Amino acid sequence: MRVDLQAVEEIAKALYIRAVKVLPADVKAGFERLSGTETQAGARGILATLVRNIEVAEATDNLTCQDTGIPIYNVTLGRGVQVDGVDLEAAIRRGCERATREHPLRSSVVHPITRVNQHSSCGIRVPVVHVSFSEAPEELAIEMVPKGSGSENNTFLRMAVPAEGIAAVKAFVIDSVLSAGGKTCPPTIVGVGIGGSADLCVHLAKVAATSRPLGSRCADTEGAKLEEELTAAVNRLGVGPQGLGGDSTAFAVHVELAATHITMNPVAVNMQCHAARRATARLTPAGIHYED
Repeated sequence: MRVDLQAVEEIAKALYIRAVKVLPADVKAGFERLSGTETQAGARGILATLVRNIEVAEATDNLTCQDTGIPIYNVTLGRGVQVDGVDLEAAIRRGCERATREHPLRSSVVHPITRVNQHSSCGIRVPVVHVSFSEAPEELAIEMVPKGSGSENNTFLRMAVPAEGIAAVKAFVIDSVLSAGGKTCPPTIVGVGIGGSADLCVHLAKVAATSRPLGSRCADTEGAKLEEELTAAVNRLGVGPQGLGGDSTAFAVHVELAATHITMNPVAVNMQCHAARRATARLTPAGIHYED
């Protein structure tokens, strides 16, 4: 399948708009689950307010949050897909810029030194485009994540050593959630990366926080066990919705792993706020399919 770059541009534009307006079904189900288990009346009231905000935003075709974030596009190329990588990235950039200027969305992207805003949600190396590969025949999948600063500012990395064991990993995750407090607009999805190199570890934490649907489990058995233990521990901290107390600090803790060096054990934490926004489309010879 030869990729239609005009279709990619339209997908990039549509996904950005879709992501900031429509919350994924698994996140809405996560609110229902937390509302059913929350024991504090004040926290239940806050959860109800957050849910109402989402309902009003969708009913009036408005944003679920004013922060349209750093635009991240995760591209997955299946077997038999033919596309020039430079042209693909350029098409995504054009779609991102059009979404911001034509819709319009608030551009939150600035030059890191001058702080100049081009009002396009684009800049040096932004939008962020990650490319991976799959066995799916003749399919190009694009996931869009608008990562807000409230959650992204609470990103943590520790280069632990093997002698500290898994206890150091657990303590670091708990300390990170406590340090973030209400700044991440909880309930959150806590993404944890373990292993790899420093950059890979942080990337895995972000994948865990932003791309995995609620209800999914780490593919590794030990990672899945750690997810269950950390989710329970985080929700015993009492941070609660919006940091105002309660049982509902996190929808879940997601863990992603990579093999690492014998002399190190990096661990990273990246969080996603309660408006856990993402949108996905698939381009095949049959056309474009947007996931609900």
